[in-house]
Amino acid sequence: MSPSPDPKAAATENLSAAELSRRDFLKEGVMAGVVSGAGLGAFYFGYESAMASPVRVGVLGTGDEGNVLIGAINPKYIEVKAIADIRPFNVHRAFHGDYGSSPELLKVRCGLMTKYGWSSEHEARKHVKEYGTYDELLKNARQHGIEAVIIALPLHLHAPAAIKAMRAGLHVLTEKLMGHSVRQCKEMARVARATGKHLATGHQRHYNILYAEATEMIRRGLLGDLHYIRAQWHRGNLPGADSWQVPMPKEAKADDALAEKLESDLKSWRNQLANARGREIDVWRKKVAHIEAQIADKILCEIAEGKDKPPVEEYGYLAKQYEMADGTIYHRPAFEQLVRWRLFDETGGGLMAELGSHQLDAASIFVSAVHGKKQHPLSVVAASNRTLFPRDRDADDHVYCILEFPALGYDANDPVAARKKIGVQYASINGNGFGDYGEIVYGTKGTLILEREKVIQKASDDSQSKIAATQGSAMDTQASGPAQKMEATAQRDVSRGYTEEEEHWAWCIRNPAPENKPRCHPEVALGDAVIALTTNIAAKEERRIVFDEAWFDVDSDVTPEGEVPNVDRKEYTL
Repeated sequence: MSPSPDPKAAATENLSAAELSRRDFLKEGVMAGVVSGAGLGAFYFGYESAMASPVRVGVLGTGDEGNVLIGAINPKYIEVKAIADIRPFNVHRAFHGDYGSSPELLKVRCGLMTKYGWSSEHEARKHVKEYGTYDELLKNARQHGIEAVIIALPLHLHAPAAIKAMRAGLHVLTEKLMGHSVRQCKEMARVARATGKHLATGHQRHYNILYAEATEMIRRGLLGDLHYIRAQWHRGNLPGADSWQVPMPKEAKADDALAEKLESDLKSWRNQLANARGREIDVWRKKVAHIEAQIADKILCEIAEGKDKPPVEEYGYLAKQYEMADGTIYHRPAFEQLVRWRLFDETGGGLMAELGSHQLDAASIFVSAVHGKKQHPLSVVAASNRTLFPRDRDADDHVYCILEFPALGYDANDPVAARKKIGVQYASINGNGFGDYGEIVYGTKGTLILEREKVIQKASDDSQSKIAATQGSAMDTQASGPAQKMEATAQRDVSRGYTEEEEHWAWCIRNPAPENKPRCHPEVALGDAVIALTTNIAAKEERRIVFDEAWFDVDSDVTPEGEVPNVDRKEYTL
C-alpha cells in the first residue's frame, strides 16, 4: 500500500508557476531591503498594474476609517465621484484631510484634494458630489456614472448599505466586520450571489505582502509543525484619554469634558494662527478650519423649526441612560451613539470586532496554510471585564480568548487524533500599551514574529548563537533551553494592504470572470465574522462554545445568535 501523501509537500507542489515567481521575487526583494509596499501589490497578488479606466466610486461614510480608505486610493484604479456623510466634520476631512491629528495620521488621512491634486475645495467639488445620507447617494448613483461604493459606516449599517447598493447594481467594498451579526453577513452574501456583484470586506491582511510572505513560510514548512499562535492588541487608553471616546460639541452634551476641550482648543489654535508667520499661517489656518468643522457637527443636535426632534435622532440614533457604579445616571445623548458608535452594542462590536477580528483572521490564514485549504476553528473560550472605564458604555475594557483549530491529522472521530489541535491565544486590553500589537506563530523548527503589520522576523533554534536584537526587539529564552537566533526577514515601512485590496477589487470589477474575485470575498469574510462575533458571545456568557460548521455556510439558516437570515427585511429596501 502506498504511503499517504504529505499535505505540506502537496501544498508546495500545487503552487503555480506565477505563485513561485512571486514568492521568489519577494524573498529576493525583502532580503535586499527593497520592500516598501508601493507598487508590489499588482505583481505579488496577480492583478494588472494599470487599467484602461478607473472604477467610478461613491464613498459611504467618511469618518476615521473612511478617510483611511480615501487616503489609500490609487487614482489609476479608483475615481471618487461622490461621498455621503451626515456629519459636516467628516465631509470636511474627506476633502481636506485630518489636520487635527499627528503628521503620521495626516499622511494616512490625506483627503481627496491631496489624493487627486485639486488645489481647492471648490475645484474638488466640481468632481465630487456631496450627499448627506447614503440612501441619497445610492438613489443618484446612476447620474454620476457610479459603478461601486466603498462603505465605512458604523458597523450596524454595513448590511443595509451594502444590500441596497448591490440591488442598485453597484459593487461593494465594506470595512470590517462584514456585518453586525452573522445573520446580516449571510444576508449580504446571499444578495451578492443573487445580484452577481462583487462584495469585498476590508480585512487588509489578505493584501499585506509581509503576511503573504509569512503564509508562504508556513506553507513551505519552514516553521515545522505549527502548534500555537499568540496575538495581542494592547492600547494605553484610559478615562479621559480614550481614542474611541471622541470629542462632541457642547450642544450635544454640555457637561461633557471633551466638549469643553474642543472650545479650549479652538481658542488656542486661533491664537496660534494670529501669531503665525510665513508657512505656519497655512498650517494653522487648516488646523483651525478642522476644529471649526468638528464643532459644526452641532447642527445635528439642534431641533429645527417645525421639527420635534434633532436630525441625529431622525437618522436613527437614540438617547440612552446608564446606571453608574455610585448609583447616579449617565445620560447618553443620541449624538454620542453616532460619534462613539464603537462603544455601544447597538452600533458596534467592541474590541473583538474592531481589533481582534483582524488578528484572528491572520491566525485563520496561518492555520489554513498548514493544511493547504481553509480551516475553521473548533471551539472558543473567552472572558472580558470592566476595570478601567465608567459604566457609560457597553463595550468592555479588556477581552481575552483561546481558540482551538485543527492541526494536521486531526480527526474528531478518533480519540487520539481528536487531540491534534493548534491553540490560538488572543488578548486586547486598554490601560497599558506595552507590546503594541502583533502575532507570534510557534512551530517545531522556529518562531515567526509579526509586529504592527510592518516587521516580520523568524527565530530559529541555534544553541551556538546568542539572542540577536533588532530595532529594539529581542526574544527571551529560558535558562534550560537553547538560545534562539533572530533573523530579520523584513523591517520596512510596508503597505498595510489597504491600497492593494482597493486595487484588486477595482481590477476584479474591470475584469469580470469567475476566477477573478477579491481575496476576502463573502465566504471568507463570513468566516472571520463568525469567529469574532462568536467570541463576543462566549465572553459575555462566560462559557466555552463549540463552533457549528453550519454557521460558516452561507446557505444555512443556522447562526450563533439564533437569528434566521431574511433578505426581504424592510431596512434593505432603497
